Amino acid sequence: MKDYIDEQTALLKTRIRNSPVLLLISGGVDSTTTGALLLKILSGDQIHLMYMDTGLMRKNETDAVCENLKKLGAKNVHIIECEDDFLPALKGVTDPEEKRRIIGDMYITVQHREVARLKLPEDYFLAQGSIRPDFLESGQRDGGKTSIIKSHHNVASPLVIAKREAGKLVEPLADLYKNDVRDLGRFLGIDEEIINRHPFPGPGIAVRILGEVTKEKCGILREADAIFTEELKRRRGKSGKTLYDEIWQAFAVLLPIRSVGVAGDERKYGYVLALRAINSTDAMTAGVYPFKTRDLLEISTRITNSVKEIGRITYDISGKPPATIEWE
Repeated sequence: MKDYIDEQTALLKTRIRNSPVLLLISGGVDSTTTGALLLKILSGDQIHLMYMDTGLMRKNETDAVCENLKKLGAKNVHIIECEDDFLPALKGVTDPEEKRRIIGDMYITVQHREVARLKLPEDYFLAQGSIRPDFLESGQRDGGKTSIIKSHHNVASPLVIAKREAGKLVEPLADLYKNDVRDLGRFLGIDEEIINRHPFPGPGIAVRILGEVTKEKCGILREADAIFTEELKRRRGKSGKTLYDEIWQAFAVLLPIRSVGVAGDERKYGYVLALRAINSTDAMTAGVYPFKTRDLLEISTRITNSVKEIGRITYDISGKPPATIEWE
């Protein structure tokens, strides 16, 4: 990792010099590691970290991101509240690729607006935490001959393409897999809590809500997912670690169906929630985590007792392949 940092230092200092750099940061390990690397190599005055609260984030995500960015020692942090931009744009949309396209376009729209407000020069560098699987799944490796599994907005959006063609795109993690990024983050001194965070998709929970995305559904899924994560962090696995640390990625998915249930003496017609937990090393293949039945039963009971809109819970037992890690 020292050699890797030395290599990136020589490359980025030569390319960027004193130009401003804008990094869109999500709070996940990829973008946080990118931020830490840039802050180590370049002057903090020239680096702008922009976080967009799209309304599609995890519970209390914005507060956690603000705290983590302070720890990095960033000088220019811009928190953008833009739920009112994203949710209306997704109204009535159900196709997964269309969701990803709309969200990617909206990121660009909001970014242009905020760049103008910040008065950054037109030739600023755009930095991203893109990693190798993002390119592979978007069909952007091997001469573009690979199939598109799912589009990543940070790989092939018009703004990214324009910046890449202009030589103004900075992607220092582009050849790394997730475990490599974690090793780099540790070397840079990032907190283990951030290093070990489970991956979170760029489009947020929009691709974990099958069917139309609404504010109500976001709230339901956010609460259920937070409970799932909390339970994983307090339960222990065979290794003695928490289940959260044993599992590579875990999350909840809200399905576009309802089923009949019972609440007290009354008939209930609630949403169906799927729980997903997998282990992987590079995100290209994944195996299902073998929960103890008791853990699943207790977690399921707590979710349905706490989130009244959910009436039934199922566990996804599909590996990758044939399934992808995310449902959309």
